Amino acid sequence: MAQIKKYHDYHEQSDINNMVKLRSLTSTLPSFCKDFFLGIKDTTSTRTRLAYAYDLRIFFEFLHETNALCSRSEITDYDISILEMVKPVDITEYLDYLSYYTKDDEEITNDERGKQRKLASLRSMYNYFFRAEMIEKNPAALVQMPKLHNKEIIRLDIDEVAKLLDNVESGEKLTKKQMEFHEKTKVRDLALMTLLLGTGIRVSECVGLDINDIDFNNNGILIRRKGGYEQIVYFGDEIEKVLREYLKERGHVIPMPGHEEALFLSLQNKRLSVRSVENLVKKYARTVTTLKKITPHKLRSTYGTNLYKETGDIYLVADVLGHKDVNTTKKHYAAQDQERLRMAANAVKLRES
Repeated sequence: MAQIKKYHDYHEQSDINNMVKLRSLTSTLPSFCKDFFLGIKDTTSTRTRLAYAYDLRIFFEFLHETNALCSRSEITDYDISILEMVKPVDITEYLDYLSYYTKDDEEITNDERGKQRKLASLRSMYNYFFRAEMIEKNPAALVQMPKLHNKEIIRLDIDEVAKLLDNVESGEKLTKKQMEFHEKTKVRDLALMTLLLGTGIRVSECVGLDINDIDFNNNGILIRRKGGYEQIVYFGDEIEKVLREYLKERGHVIPMPGHEEALFLSLQNKRLSVRSVENLVKKYARTVTTLKKITPHKLRSTYGTNLYKETGDIYLVADVLGHKDVNTTKKHYAAQDQERLRMAANAVKLRES
């Protein structure tokens, strides 16, 4: 007999929402895609499968629009044999198409990173059916991944971090309308921004925090990483102070049903969403005079950079940031490595001048 559960925690509810969206998207794709999503169910998260579905829909829409043979049938009627009809040159043209196209009167562009992700989605589907011996050709494997150009990591300087947090606390440079709400949210906002800057956790990890995920005995928080595994991230005295202040205030709030456990609440007394935090960061970012575009990910980069500068331990940075592959961390912080190598040039004196 099926069990009826009245309450789902944040992560369970996120998975449910993703599954509902995935089912809806799957109904617009060829029927064999359903076999693919079921086949990778145990090795991927709902978020990953949903991202694959969005990417594959773009691919099949491209085939329907540009391929005379594919245009004769509805996308939902495509047979799996269509995958073998696709040639590597078709996929290369698809990647070029992704650079710029329009949909529903909206202009859409993809940089190398966006193209790389969409090709990875395509490869995953082709690899699944190829290994299952449901197709004999794998054209996606023959197409090279777009080369990523290394971008300089944008991070905040120490004075910019201090100014940002000062403005969160004081409300300086906020608009008159924003100031009306600031008195109600400043304690929460300061705790949230300090936590992001002081731990480097992702926004999705931050909004998923429950009150019981905080351990003041060890100054740690229990977070759910990408991929679904849990990890304890430790915080310092500054974060402890602002979290305790916020929890005093949080104790006087009556949350909406289903949001009782959430750490960070909106003015509607519901769990803050990722979009709400992104807008919150954007609001306070405008109060700091800088040419840098401050986003939640820049706060994460700032923490990672500062931690690497202080420790020089790339493996520690990878662990704290939740990178499964240390090469990802090395790639991101390669510029810091070069800076340290340059310092070594004058570290050893051969002769007294």
